[in-house]
Amino acid sequence: MFKLLSTTGEQAIDLQPGRTVVVGRAVTSDVPIYDPTISRKHAELRLTDGGVEVKDVGSSNGTFLNGARVTDALAAENDVITFGKVAFRVKAVTAPPPRPQVVASLPFEFGGKPGGGTIVRQLPVKHSGGVPAIVVDRPSGTSHLKVTAPTLEERREKKLSLLLEISKELSRQQELDRLLDKVVDFTFQIMNVDRVSILLLEDKSGELVPRVSKGKTGSAAASKHVPQSIARKAVEERVAILSDNAAADERFKGKSILIQSVRSAMCTPLMGTDQQVLGILYVDNLTATHSFADEDLEFLIAFGSLAAVGIENSRRSERLQREALVLSNFQRYFSPNIAQVIAQQQDAGRLPSEKRAVVIFFSDIRGFTPMSETMSPEGIATLLTDYFTEMVEIVFENGGTLDKFIGDAIMALWGAPIAHEDDADRAMQSALDQLTALESLNAKWKEAGRPELGVGIGINFGEVFAGNIGSDRRLEYTVIGDAVNTASRLCRTAGPNEILISEPFYQRLKRPPTVEALDPIQVKGKSQKVPVYRVKR
Repeated sequence: MFKLLSTTGEQAIDLQPGRTVVVGRAVTSDVPIYDPTISRKHAELRLTDGGVEVKDVGSSNGTFLNGARVTDALAAENDVITFGKVAFRVKAVTAPPPRPQVVASLPFEFGGKPGGGTIVRQLPVKHSGGVPAIVVDRPSGTSHLKVTAPTLEERREKKLSLLLEISKELSRQQELDRLLDKVVDFTFQIMNVDRVSILLLEDKSGELVPRVSKGKTGSAAASKHVPQSIARKAVEERVAILSDNAAADERFKGKSILIQSVRSAMCTPLMGTDQQVLGILYVDNLTATHSFADEDLEFLIAFGSLAAVGIENSRRSERLQREALVLSNFQRYFSPNIAQVIAQQQDAGRLPSEKRAVVIFFSDIRGFTPMSETMSPEGIATLLTDYFTEMVEIVFENGGTLDKFIGDAIMALWGAPIAHEDDADRAMQSALDQLTALESLNAKWKEAGRPELGVGIGINFGEVFAGNIGSDRRLEYTVIGDAVNTASRLCRTAGPNEILISEPFYQRLKRPPTVEALDPIQVKGKSQKVPVYRVKR
């Protein structure tokens, strides 16, 4: 028989014949090792007659045998196996003597078989289902709640009042980290426990991740003290667990219990409103066997229900704040419906950077520079504001993205960051609608004695790089590439109130307008001239 003992002496890994042991940073691993150099699922160990089989399972920082990186290897006595930067030495051990069996009897039903060495009480947990349970007092030992009253009735009233005050206080905490700290602080104020930990389930991986762990003195406790066997049972079976003398319980043979010398523990799943487990709330004592009473477990369930509501509210608040921030930033560039879709995405703050085929649209006011020389700064600002407001609204109405303003020019996109099958037709319709709207604006401006405008429009289709470009202080979602240069060249070539389109764009149209072929134009960086069409209105 062999076992692995860490070179620091803090952790041991016991091995049993015929059983594969998974080593990793995840709480659900058979042997969780909370070190940043350990992958969530790092390696597998199996006991054999000749030693310990070691298999790396794609870890980031590798598995080593006596300093040499290995994928599959057989370790013998006194060999050193290193996971990432955490080293263990192989030690030979003799089989332990059989454990005396203790059969306990209590007036309620327990999970697990009799004679397991201790009693573990399990209670199913549902959303908000734990609160009524605390009004039923069925002591099976000395309660460790810091609630005193001369009668059971007054004790129940005090507990309910305490839960009400906790609920009010937690509802004021919108930031998740502060909320979790409050939950831990309240736990120490309410119960005589040595350590408290909260672990939350990650949405993507579904793994329990330690978020906060503290000891009675207020110092941070190592989150590895949470027995993964108890945590896994609470999450998978959705039960709250009271364990008297957890280290001796056959159902919780996770070695993390033995290492940490946990004598008594309670754990409740944090249940969301949709009956999904958000995480766990765990407390333990290190020395006092039979430390917790049923009343303690029932109160922990009720308290956990309040904590779960607070966690959901905090996450909802964070999501709404993030969406509001994204909307305030992106509604300047995207149509409202597209901005809403982007805001609801998990990584909305940073749009993906990628190559993609898009429609690039340029429009530019003809003769604006000499016209502006005869106008006041206020007149120029008013004219451009009225013009841009009308034109950008048309882009948004047709599902386009405003890339930027370049002086008196507008650059817009279709196909990024969200694409539609008819993006080319949307862009074409936007160009036609803009010229129609400009006619109305010119008629109004003429009556007011203001100058009339003429615009040239150029549209192209092609592959570009689309993404967040800029500095750490300022990022803009834009596109770059030859297709952009071609669209800009078409715009510069177009006359007043003229729409010029490229051959690739024309081929993408499902409802092409009547066009007139023009002489091809030369674009900087291209050896061959580009075919051009003028759109007839």
